[in-house]
Amino acid sequence: MRPLFSLSLAFASLLLAGCASAPNDPTLTLQTSKTPAQYADCVVPKLQGSALSPTVSQTSRSYRIVVPSKVSADNVLEAYKAGEGGKVFLYERHLLASNFLPSSFERAAQDCL
Repeated sequence: MRPLFSLSLAFASLLLAGCASAPNDPTLTLQTSKTPAQYADCVVPKLQGSALSPTVSQTSRSYRIVVPSKVSADNVLEAYKAGEGGKVFLYERHLLASNFLPSSFERAAQDCL
């Protein structure tokens, strides 16, 4: 009984550690022909339409769109000016069961390319 409890505890700890740590590498990197401002103008209404509450901040070369998450680290979209358009970095934490289908966050990011 004790080895089973220890194994269950170790597995639960690994799952929680994955949710608690913030991602350092982007989940997805995309290229767009749109400028960061045009991209943000497209993606923000899509996120709001999916009942997400994005917060937008900008610099002279980029836009950062943050969507709070109730169960993990916030989801972040960063659009940077790059040559003939922009480069988009998506930082998203998935729950274990939801890795098979793209989330509404990821779909909005790809729809606006």
